Amino acid sequence: MRTDNLLIEIGTEELPPKSLAKLALAFRENIQTGFSDNDLTFSHVNWYASPRRLAVLVDGLSEFQADKDVEKRGPAVSAAFDQNDEPTKAAQGWARSNGIEVHQAERLKTDKGEWLLFKAQVKGLAIKELLAELVEKALKALPIPKPMRWGTKSTQFIRPIHTITMLYGTDLIQGKVLDVSSARLINGHRFHCDAPFELDCADNYLSQLEQHFVIADHSRRKSIISEQIQALAKQENATPDVNEELLDEVTSLVEWPVALIANFDESFLAVPKEALIYTMKDDQKYFPLLDEHGQLKSRFIFITNIESKDPGTIISGNEKVIRPRLADAEFFFNTDKKQTLESRLESLKMILFQKQLGTLYEKSERIASMAKCIAVMLGTDQETAYRAGLLCKTDLMTNMVMEFPDVQGLMGMHYARLDGESELVALAQNEQYMPRFAGDNLPASEVSVCVALADKIDTLVGIFGIGQIPKGDKDPFALRRAAIGVLRIIVDKTLPLDLSDLVDASISTFGDKIRTENLQIKVIDFILARFKAWYAEQGIATGVVQAVAVNRPTRPADFAARVEAVKSFNTLESADSLAAANKRVANILAKNVFEDKLSFNKALLLEPAEIALASNLESVEARIKPMLAQSDYTNALVVLAELRQPIDEFFETVMVMAEDESVKRNRLTLLSRLRGLFLCCADISVLN
Repeated sequence: MRTDNLLIEIGTEELPPKSLAKLALAFRENIQTGFSDNDLTFSHVNWYASPRRLAVLVDGLSEFQADKDVEKRGPAVSAAFDQNDEPTKAAQGWARSNGIEVHQAERLKTDKGEWLLFKAQVKGLAIKELLAELVEKALKALPIPKPMRWGTKSTQFIRPIHTITMLYGTDLIQGKVLDVSSARLINGHRFHCDAPFELDCADNYLSQLEQHFVIADHSRRKSIISEQIQALAKQENATPDVNEELLDEVTSLVEWPVALIANFDESFLAVPKEALIYTMKDDQKYFPLLDEHGQLKSRFIFITNIESKDPGTIISGNEKVIRPRLADAEFFFNTDKKQTLESRLESLKMILFQKQLGTLYEKSERIASMAKCIAVMLGTDQETAYRAGLLCKTDLMTNMVMEFPDVQGLMGMHYARLDGESELVALAQNEQYMPRFAGDNLPASEVSVCVALADKIDTLVGIFGIGQIPKGDKDPFALRRAAIGVLRIIVDKTLPLDLSDLVDASISTFGDKIRTENLQIKVIDFILARFKAWYAEQGIATGVVQAVAVNRPTRPADFAARVEAVKSFNTLESADSLAAANKRVANILAKNVFEDKLSFNKALLLEPAEIALASNLESVEARIKPMLAQSDYTNALVVLAELRQPIDEFFETVMVMAEDESVKRNRLTLLSRLRGLFLCCADISVLN
């Protein structure tokens, strides 16, 4: 059977740059799935994407589907023929659907009866008969939130489609996809090529496109851009401010990348660099340059889609474009400086945080009170924490933040310094939002920690208090992110904070704005539930986290210490045996609940194994008591692991449910002590 390489290219108007790679990857996955579902064998599928095309190149694709042996069971023989042994209508209809007469059917005999049977070998269809439908299905399954129509056509796609090319080796596969007929025509670069070119062979797709000024390989284009940026930055003795998200977006904006360098007026450097960097990166897709001290230079790199004979004209054009944007930032900054952050507090009364929870001013007051409360718990500066919390939302009312929302907090820090606020208050204006995303830095100072925790807890308690609990993927107030932020701050900084105390303190600041019934439990359980996903990302088994969660420790740092201990314990040779024994103990105690707490009576110990277990248990209790006091759960579990042998011997030789009621109760009490000792760390029975 022939195998060859297949090219599928969808030529379009400019595709959305932020979703280009996602669309191309989904297209590849859909094509792979379609081919596999239709029994078409292939070795590999590569994806390509540029602003005006989505493409896949399928290596080693079989020309035909694999032949299939088909068996279709028909009616039971008893129902297939009437009293005169003539075929019934049901049998005739079944036979007709399979293209045979009833008498041509085979018989299938089983212990449950006999049925008519149709057997045949179905010849596999050729790729040319299947491809158009498979491609259209793959395109319709792409993650496109808002498809569009164009011209007079009723078909829809993310952007208008101009060309469809389906080449199997050198053969053009005819067919229509989304009402566009397949052809060999491929569009080259929009500006460097006057007309489309004809592609002779699927294998020549990348090379012929490159001859027409298109680098279709997204990853290669990205590498070229990165290399060009680094080379230009090196010439400037500078470091480029490059992040993956921007690099991906710029890669998706160009087909023939050329990096150039341009200037802006040095006077703009008086504006805080974050605002300038924001407008260069987010608005213009430029790459700022930083000097050896991390300060912004008045030079930037940009990527053009044209290899111009006169790059100076392009550079001049980009310098003209960036100037008014930087001038806006300069104007906003100079205007904002005329007012202090404190003077903006009154304006927060005009902005709702949430209809039922009040204004940003009210939220700021709650944050300030909470920050002061947390400062007391941590033994840090209460008044500074209160001041930082009170001002923490005031920069939202500045012109700069209204124009460039992503610099909230950062501008608050700069304005606080200009106002003469203490450095701790200034830092807290920025660090209140940390961590902003997974892997982000944490607040550096204790004052910043107080404000960051106060802000996040206030949002969690408030939104839960009005019953707007996140459901599915809907989380408009980013409560999951807030909860993870709370955990990261407390755990990574090993803070001695209890969620019960934090939530109770926050509830008290809301007055009658919220419903408090079971509120503490709901908020704490929601926060603790984030541990599962957090530890899953670290590769820690779900059972380890569940073993700790059974005890519901409400101090996050303590929860984390227990998880590390159980994780370590789970690697011990005795872990499985002890987990099984704990599960057995838990089951026995669950079935034998006794109200009276009887004291343990050594005189009732009869069997050597129970005497040995009681003795070892007493010794271990004494040894781990100081460990538990120090939250040293790792060593406590190591010591508890020494009970493996006496526990195993106990269950091998001792009948817990003795006929003598007092002996039975004594043995249950012994097991209860054993169970309680393990539960001081975690419920390791969950590991079994």
